[in-house]
Amino acid sequence: MSTYHRRQRAEVLQALDEARFGSQRILNLRESLPTAADAAARAESWLRERQVGASGEVLVITGRGKGSHGGVSVVREAVQKTLGSLKRRGVVASFSDHTPGSFVVTLAPVSMLLEAPRRNRDRGQTPPEVPTIAALRALEPSTLRLLRELAVRSLDALGAALPGTFVDAEMLRQFSLLAAGVAPGTGSESRLREAIKRATDEIDEL
Repeated sequence: MSTYHRRQRAEVLQALDEARFGSQRILNLRESLPTAADAAARAESWLRERQVGASGEVLVITGRGKGSHGGVSVVREAVQKTLGSLKRRGVVASFSDHTPGSFVVTLAPVSMLLEAPRRNRDRGQTPPEVPTIAALRALEPSTLRLLRELAVRSLDALGAALPGTFVDAEMLRQFSLLAAGVAPGTGSESRLREAIKRATDEIDEL
């Protein structure tokens, strides 16, 4: 196949991917040629943001690694390892090969993100670091109300009567997990409220 026809084929495949996923649901790591560590960090940050923003499928393009040592893409391997880790932590529901240089990733519901640390703690794994109560004081009253409601619903779902102090701890834990997937900047607290509402709705549907 000539260079022209390879380029034409690549453009057709790209157009099909954009039609299926949409440009906002595609992460192209191949274009910037990152290191394996940078690619893994970018993939995790991007997937966390997409999970909080919307569920469904996304596409992560790593490249095939034709120019890599031994023809093995270190970026692809690093991203695949990250996807496995994010699946255990409730960010990713599943992932599979789309092409030899990309993965289709199904994002997990936000409620699964909140539940994963409990399951991991049961297996003796270290729970995520939780911010102090001072971190919540900077939030708007409407955000705090939604966060408290989510904490109460989440604890109720455990089927046990717990003291009120557990609600504060649950609010801190959930804030820590959800805030990690909210892009900083203008409108960040609004995006956080939307994530809290989604998680509450998902718990109610269980």
